Amino acid sequence: MTGLPQGFIRSRDVLEERLSGAQVRQLELQHGNEELLYGLGLIGVAGPFSRVTPWELEDEQGVRRINASGYSATPFGEMPPVLTEFMREFLEKNRAMGLPQQSSSPWRAALETNLVRLLARDLPSHADSQVFFCSSGTEAIEGALKFARAWRPGTKYSISFNSAYHGKTLGSLSLTPNPEYQDVFRPLVPGALTSPYGDLDALASLIRRLGPSKVTCVVVEPIQGEGGVNIPPAGFLRGLGDLCRRHGIVVIADEIQTGLGRTGHWFESAAQGLDPDIVTLAKPLGGGLMPVGATIVRQAIYKKMLGGLSSKRHSNTFGGGALAMAVGLRSLEHLIDTDLPARSRELGAAGLARLQGLKARHPRLLQEVRGQGLLLAMQFQPMVGLPLPGALRELVFEATAILALRELHQAGVMANLSLSSKRTVRLTPALDMPQEVFDTMFDRVGAFAARNPASRYLLTNTPPALTARLAKFAASKPKKRTPSDG
Repeated sequence: MTGLPQGFIRSRDVLEERLSGAQVRQLELQHGNEELLYGLGLIGVAGPFSRVTPWELEDEQGVRRINASGYSATPFGEMPPVLTEFMREFLEKNRAMGLPQQSSSPWRAALETNLVRLLARDLPSHADSQVFFCSSGTEAIEGALKFARAWRPGTKYSISFNSAYHGKTLGSLSLTPNPEYQDVFRPLVPGALTSPYGDLDALASLIRRLGPSKVTCVVVEPIQGEGGVNIPPAGFLRGLGDLCRRHGIVVIADEIQTGLGRTGHWFESAAQGLDPDIVTLAKPLGGGLMPVGATIVRQAIYKKMLGGLSSKRHSNTFGGGALAMAVGLRSLEHLIDTDLPARSRELGAAGLARLQGLKARHPRLLQEVRGQGLLLAMQFQPMVGLPLPGALRELVFEATAILALRELHQAGVMANLSLSSKRTVRLTPALDMPQEVFDTMFDRVGAFAARNPASRYLLTNTPPALTARLAKFAASKPKKRTPSDG
């Protein structure tokens, strides 16, 4: 049989933009995640969008918006020339094996070396650590959990924190205490427990109650991203490390959102005084172009799981692929050469000051603003101030952020929701965003706030017909929701 199946779409049709936006949306609704795309379409943020510059996107009507979304995975914006030009050169010149699953690789060797040396610069105890590559953050966490269990066999409990987000595969989901994502998949991995974030006494009490010899690991985000940019109190991470070290409990620092410059530091955990046993990385490592995840592990722990004939006890088909490693290597190199963590600190301080000014002027819109580097958050006042029962209250909180996302989009700024903080919208712009684009972005955020001086305007500025459609869509969603920061 020859010829393409009926209706088959050729790669050149996509490359040469022969599919209209309407066709793209229809095909996605038919064959992809229909409910997600439908919900995004209701509030007008479903796209598709095209790159104008690394920091600006436009829709099919030609409306340009500044991109502060990307969930911390686009450190240089969309399709940055520093990577696309390098990829062209790689494809022309590279002769190394593409998928070196059972052989050494110069690209993998280089990225392993650079990651360990970068980490050891802040944490010298990691000078001989080893790296396992995968394709995503959740895989990096799954690997970390296996390394920890192999190091402490026979233990029963893994501890994470309220409002944590570590991913949605089964092990990482078990440590992401969000009933909306967990419930249908129960029973989850046994022994996953949570403790209040930032409360060292509560963690010590939990470990004491369980018995330290039964605790495998503590998994912690140095700043909670999906939790709404929650920054722990000073001394919490250092105390957590000291506590776990006394009992031999493995500490896993989830640096998937915070690592490699987003918060203004190479490793936020190290900046806060924590020397973890395992560090997970992903999002910015691929430069927004390739899926790259990494689990950096103390050598003794690494060898306990992958030593000798057990070296294939954990594996990943695509982790360590030459193109992914090359992009990761160039991304890391660019971050270092241009000192983007320092730029993130500088821009982040200015951005947080702008947000604090907006909160002071519009207290009925913004309840709180938070930020560290270019991980910035706006927590909104609820649209409805009346006391509401739990499920309805959470729905109102979620609707508040969704309509804020829509209004920001209309003002010309693309932002992120926060999966574990219903009323919080985050801004995660590129670390190399030019100053004039950055200033314009906050001018637009200011215009958004002026149009919505109180949170109730988020609702009254929404057409009634759209409000009705959103309410109908919300009624079809799972009823259980995570108690949020309300």
